[in-house]
Amino acid sequence: MKYIVRFHDNPGMEDQRQAHMSAHLSFLQAQGPVIYGAGPLFENDQGSGGLWLVEADSAEAVDALVRADPLFATGLRKSWDILEWRQVFRDGRRLI
Repeated sequence: MKYIVRFHDNPGMEDQRQAHMSAHLSFLQAQGPVIYGAGPLFENDQGSGGLWLVEADSAEAVDALVRADPLFATGLRKSWDILEWRQVFRDGRRLI
C-alpha cells in the first residue's frame, strides 16, 4: 500500500536538521524503493516540515521507518501524520 507521511517540525530546531542532514539523506537512500519520494515543505518561504511517499505493508511499518530516521532522535519532529494514499492518476492517465 502507498502512504503519505506529513511531518510537522518543532520550531527553532534548524540546527538539528542541518547537523543530521547527511545521515538523514543516507537513511532515505538506503530505503531504496520503500521511500520513493521525500522532501521539505514550505509555507511563506519558511520551512514547514516535510513529506514522504512510502510503499509499505502497513501504517505500523511506516511508523517504524519514521522512528528509524536519524532525525527522529533529535527532537526535530513535533508530530507526523501517516495517511494511506490511493493513487488514481499518474503521468496524465487514470489508473482506475
